[in-house]
Amino acid sequence: MLSIEQRIAQDVAAKPEQVRAAVELLDGGATVPFIARYRKEVTGGLDDIQLRLLEERLRYLRELEDRRKAILDSITEQGKLTDALKADISEADTKARLEDLYLPYKPKRRTKAQIAREAGLEPLATTLREDPTQDPDALAATFVDAEKGVADIRAALDGARAILMETIAEDAHLVGELRDWMWDVGQIKARVLEGKENEGAKFRDYFDHMESVAKIPSHRLLALMRARNEGILELDLVPGSDAEQGHAEGEGRVAARAGIVDRKRPADDFLRETVRLTWRVKLHLHLTLDLFGRVREGAEDEAIRVFSENMKDLLLAAPAGNKVVMGLDPGIRTGCKLAIVDATGKLLAHDTIYPHEPRNQWDQSLARIAALSKQHGVNLIAIGNGTASRETDKLAGEVMKKHADLKLSKIVVSEAGASVYSASELASKEFPELDVSIRGAVSIARRLQDPLAELVKIEPKAIGVGQYQHDVNQVKLARALDARVEDCVNAVGVDVNTASAPLLARVAGLSSSVAENVVKHRDAHGAFDSRKALLKVPRLGDKAFEQCAGFLRIANGSNPLDASSVHPEAYPVVERILKQCGREVRNIIGDTSFLRGLKPEQFTDETFGVPTVRDILKELEKPGRDPRPEFVAPSFAEGVEDLKDLAVGMVLEGRVTNVAAFGAFVDIGVHQDGLVHVSALSHTFVKDPRDAVKAGDIVKVKVMEVDLPRKRIGLSMRLDDVPGEARGGKPAARDGGRDNRGGNDNRGPRGGGGGDRRAPIAPKPTPAPGNSAFADAFSKALKR
Repeated sequence: MLSIEQRIAQDVAAKPEQVRAAVELLDGGATVPFIARYRKEVTGGLDDIQLRLLEERLRYLRELEDRRKAILDSITEQGKLTDALKADISEADTKARLEDLYLPYKPKRRTKAQIAREAGLEPLATTLREDPTQDPDALAATFVDAEKGVADIRAALDGARAILMETIAEDAHLVGELRDWMWDVGQIKARVLEGKENEGAKFRDYFDHMESVAKIPSHRLLALMRARNEGILELDLVPGSDAEQGHAEGEGRVAARAGIVDRKRPADDFLRETVRLTWRVKLHLHLTLDLFGRVREGAEDEAIRVFSENMKDLLLAAPAGNKVVMGLDPGIRTGCKLAIVDATGKLLAHDTIYPHEPRNQWDQSLARIAALSKQHGVNLIAIGNGTASRETDKLAGEVMKKHADLKLSKIVVSEAGASVYSASELASKEFPELDVSIRGAVSIARRLQDPLAELVKIEPKAIGVGQYQHDVNQVKLARALDARVEDCVNAVGVDVNTASAPLLARVAGLSSSVAENVVKHRDAHGAFDSRKALLKVPRLGDKAFEQCAGFLRIANGSNPLDASSVHPEAYPVVERILKQCGREVRNIIGDTSFLRGLKPEQFTDETFGVPTVRDILKELEKPGRDPRPEFVAPSFAEGVEDLKDLAVGMVLEGRVTNVAAFGAFVDIGVHQDGLVHVSALSHTFVKDPRDAVKAGDIVKVKVMEVDLPRKRIGLSMRLDDVPGEARGGKPAARDGGRDNRGGNDNRGPRGGGGGDRRAPIAPKPTPAPGNSAFADAFSKALKR
């Protein structure tokens, strides 16, 4: 069997020695951002994506090894571990295979088979299986014993059957073979529960649906699972499009493995019925739960990947920069909350205006915005995209027209998660005297200045750029999102003298408590003059300094290198460069022609190789460069403010708010995101929507469909598409109940519309036989 390092190497497309080096660094307390950026020589250049996958696989495989050891110990204690079984367990490469092998030896509650064995019925079961020429009734009569609980012939045969069923169903090789077969031919069948048609209208496209378990897209599976958990649909896994034929094949496979053949001998009917029940009651149920768990796990992984990628795009969105910003949190009855922050994000002023119904103080609101803008030198107006966003955007536009001398610009920004921040303990500490709604306006203003710095204050799951995020493994989701936030923060770098504690806590090597200590030290002793001064912060020791120093920036400090991503440990490399050229560090920073004329090989040593020296030279060209793009804003069409204002055929501009596996959601300024299905993203084939667009992109779209009752908008980025005509490829039905914006589960005013439009792929089949035990177990499994 391959070692853990060898298996991971295959998964991450690396060499075992690279994986081994990375594992040693991780076990030594190094973080992924640090390893990816500053230990390229050690790992052979593994990037952050490879390292994250390596970290995840390492966790899984170590859990697998722990489970393997526990199983071996358990079977050894029972005195049942043979050399063959030990070899099988040692070679098992998945948790499912391990559990298959362990099943016969796993301590369990007293089963019917165990009770039958205790009653002395195992010889009856063995004889009937090995010698079907025996008459079952006659042989069973010799085992009747009321004192042992075997009241009659029927009880004896039932006990024998229970023993045979358990023995056959616990054959690991049979279970493995059937699992692979069911994965190849299995069809997920969905059917609406009687009387749930109206309540589950949003899932109506799945009321009679069949689809391959191995090929179903993640978003569609999660939609089915949600409908099942909400009591709308009944789900089953049938072996093929013809359920009865598939079940017959399943029984045949069980019989073949068990060596049972119907030759019309006295016990053959008994054995044939035993095979039928083994398949339908035990194995089919077990495999259904197992494969649903497998496909659900895959769907969750894909949903988490989508959320994580969208999170990255949102965090690395273009910052407006150091400008004075007015944040407007739109509202109708309660008014619009207004907050002005200076170039550093400090709150300067706040107020509440009432331009909309019922007060309609439009002119007073115009005057108030203009006066505050002039007083504080506002450059930008950030408008939250919630209720009354378009009306408030119109208000800001009128201010700009009437007061052109103020040179204002307005931008509608996502307010996802702003309310979470407003009510958080962090916001309470920062603004103890402010109303929660005013805090939201502050957050809206700041996230325009620097999305990354503001969004790190919010729990990633609350930002809401995923699909079905509430239906996936929450521990795995949180771990993935935290990793993505950490990667984004460290890719940009952090100004240690201005950063908040939540932002500092995302820097490699810094915990929340140490980040708080950094801020407290800064408040007490003034700005840090050098990176070395960080070592004076309580609990920030040498190891933490090693991990964090390269990602922390100190502008205008005593050492110019402290404002760059060059790690302090590599300063000697820069000193060698300076010594050779005879120049000061300040003189070579930004001197592109000089730096590009240097050969990295001239400055390497046993610690720092060519990759590190090359990174240093590149960084010296533009120290502390921000990898994020330049800021641009969409221009919403005048007069298009609500769903009812849309007309099929309109071409509009909007911003991509979310990218899912089936397409992209676009804010076109009508309080409802429209969907550009993956088939309408480009004239060429698009496998992954993120290959065509990313969250935050400004795009032009054509309105293809407006469904007012369901508040759904169909869009196309293929501007020559004609509404009503097929768009190439097979039409498909919408996904019901999609959680396209993450945090609101489609219950909010701007939950996007549209969905995957794939028609049912098979006719309505005959339901597979089952029993209440199957239904109960299946129900519990899906609700886990």
